[in-house]
Amino acid sequence: MTAFNIVRFRVKPGREAHFIAAHRSARPGFKGFRGGALVKTGERTFCIVGEWASFKKMAEARPQMIAMLDTFRGDLEDLGGGLGLTDPVSGELVLKLAVKKPAKKAKAKKARRKKRR
Repeated sequence: MTAFNIVRFRVKPGREAHFIAAHRSARPGFKGFRGGALVKTGERTFCIVGEWASFKKMAEARPQMIAMLDTFRGDLEDLGGGLGLTDPVSGELVLKLAVKKPAKKAKAKKARRKKRR
């Protein structure tokens, strides 16, 4: 079953460019990794969201993910509250939210089908 991991970071002042570049140049070869996104959530705060084929594959990749983290660990600031440098959470997909197609496009598609007949 599909799984996701989300990790929150705060970057030290003046280190954002290096932090982003480290993610831009990363080409993770983690088995079961389907892709992800780096999201800027505020002033010097970011989250990374990763999608995985299964929770097991994600757990198996943890040593590799930590090795990747080590390449930019110096860019990170302690989050406070006893969290340390990262605030990770993960879990299995419960519900995939579908996007409703705009009615306008659906009507145009139906009209094209009628013309072909």
